Amino acid sequence: MQMNLLRKIGAGIVLTAISITTLAQSKGLDLSYMDTSAEACDNFYQFANGGWLKKTEIPAAFPSWGESSMLRERNNEVLRQILEQSAKNTKAAKNSDAQLIGDFYASCLDEEAIEKAGAKPLDPFFKQIDGMKDTSRDLPAVLGKLHRVGTNAVFGYFVLPDFKNSTTNLAYAWQGGLSLPNRDYYTNTDEKSQKLREQFVAHAARMFTLLGDAPDKAKANADAVIKLEMRLAAGSKTPVELRDPNANYNKQTFAELKTAMPNFAWEIYIKELGSPKDVEINIGQPAFFKTVNQMMKDVSLADWKTYLRWQILTHVAPYLANSFADENFAFFRQTLSGVKEQQPRWRRCAASTDGLLGEALGQEFVKRNFTPDTKRRVNEMVDNLFAAYRERIEKLDWMSDATKQQALAKLGTFQRKIGYPDVLRGYKGLSIDRQSFLGNILRAVEFAVARDLQDIGKPVDKTRWGMTPPTVDAYYDGTKNEIVFPAGILQPPIFDAAGDDAVNYGHIGTVIGHEITHGFDDGGSQFDAAGNLKMWWTTEDRKRFEEKADCVVKQFGGYEVDKDLFINGKLTLGENIADLGGVIIAYNAFKKSLEGKPRPAKIDGFTAEQRFFIGYAQGWLRKTRPEAIRLLVQSDPHSVTDWRVMGPLSNMTEFAEAFQCKIGDRMIREKRCQVW
Repeated sequence: MQMNLLRKIGAGIVLTAISITTLAQSKGLDLSYMDTSAEACDNFYQFANGGWLKKTEIPAAFPSWGESSMLRERNNEVLRQILEQSAKNTKAAKNSDAQLIGDFYASCLDEEAIEKAGAKPLDPFFKQIDGMKDTSRDLPAVLGKLHRVGTNAVFGYFVLPDFKNSTTNLAYAWQGGLSLPNRDYYTNTDEKSQKLREQFVAHAARMFTLLGDAPDKAKANADAVIKLEMRLAAGSKTPVELRDPNANYNKQTFAELKTAMPNFAWEIYIKELGSPKDVEINIGQPAFFKTVNQMMKDVSLADWKTYLRWQILTHVAPYLANSFADENFAFFRQTLSGVKEQQPRWRRCAASTDGLLGEALGQEFVKRNFTPDTKRRVNEMVDNLFAAYRERIEKLDWMSDATKQQALAKLGTFQRKIGYPDVLRGYKGLSIDRQSFLGNILRAVEFAVARDLQDIGKPVDKTRWGMTPPTVDAYYDGTKNEIVFPAGILQPPIFDAAGDDAVNYGHIGTVIGHEITHGFDDGGSQFDAAGNLKMWWTTEDRKRFEEKADCVVKQFGGYEVDKDLFINGKLTLGENIADLGGVIIAYNAFKKSLEGKPRPAKIDGFTAEQRFFIGYAQGWLRKTRPEAIRLLVQSDPHSVTDWRVMGPLSNMTEFAEAFQCKIGDRMIREKRCQVW
């Protein structure tokens, strides 16, 4: 989404500080990770990963550390080689991939120029803000300019397929404007939340001081920021409420929007943003925009100026001189996530380059790190997962034939993207040089925003990707009904083309199954085969589905991850359903792949079935700092890592049989939750 573009870059800087030599893997399981003194039927996460957990310290620059972190490190070393070679090439053709990534990376490494510039690159924005004469017309104009460079001030405005007409792109206006992770950080009244808000105000005051404000003025400015953001938060939906696609679909004509928000000059905002005018807009949260409309009348112009000044400052702080970058890091990484130190400069630069020029950088990554054979093997596994899913749906005893027919039709229209995009958008018209790192950042973001805005009202291009090729992740897109696996995740140890099938199905197979299941989780299941938000279930079947989903809510809501800190079963429901479905379907696909073949021999003393489950658990190998766990529980739709293993497996008869577990063992639930 446009509104989170730079925040995604910042969040993506979680690459590792451990040598790449730590990634040496056998073709099967890593036995040194295990703790066989633990009982598999009591704590399977400890059994599979306890040896690694005991001997591993989280590197100082990270909130957590695990298998995906190690793989990101290996990928990042490849990116570093590419970028350093490109940076040395000062004669690359203008606007070529080599010129863009080389000059961008070089400008990021030029700390002397960045320090000399200080915050001066922000002066044009501050001048526009200071020049505001009235709220009703000047504020929308400045807001449009700030949104052009990706800020999240007041609200977000971005482009996605229309949820109810998935072939056409639609403009979305979405609640936003907050500096802390979500509205609960402002509305919760517990002691820790109140202390965190105080720490945020102190941080904002220090940032204003760095801009040159006197201490008293800086403190007053910080107080004005938190006061305004508290108003925005009070009008916002909760993270759980934001998961309901129907409740967040409220399409309006431009005329209807102007009537609903008479205090906000939308036509001025749209003009300054550079978005097509007189188009329909989905107002995600009407109550929030009603709050904004009222704030246009009763928040002073002076407070709006202070808030907008803060928004552009905090938005680009990681890319300014070290005094700003370090203060931003101290709050958003140290206080919120427990990280002890900044990443080395080159890693931050590599992450920024991938975030903004990922298509250009990704093409070079793929040439070095992804083979046709890998793509072929992954495609075979995807085929097997789809076949297993089809059989699973056909055999469901709680779903009617009418709904099964619709579910199978949806499964049959799934598209897949593996490795890298076949069609490139390119960067024609983007200017990147070695003069100013922040200048490059702002131009690259503005280029991406403007390019996306021109898609409004046009047909959806289904060739586009939402992740760059080096990314260690995967996703499902409900409006396109597609699963996507970048080359970055299709590397050892998550996928090893020469490795043991049992472990591969336990690793990447469960990821594939997870993404497919997102098409049938509590949110994805509301989209039909064409990617439209349309109920395709019978009333009775949907009721049964929701009862099964409620079992998952209660199961995960009962997991206490720290003193009085429980997983939010409703917030994590979609991911928990996907985890549970993913491991079940991957296991079935693995068993199906063995049909007609000799029984696999034991390896390292474990049966093929046991290796599958150990491989699954080692795929979630991770240690996380307490601060990061709290942040995860309060804002992330994924459950804490160890419960992503023990939660799903405790529902599986197949797991119990593999390790001869029985009722009464901690890993076996008496009331088992199963959706797919």
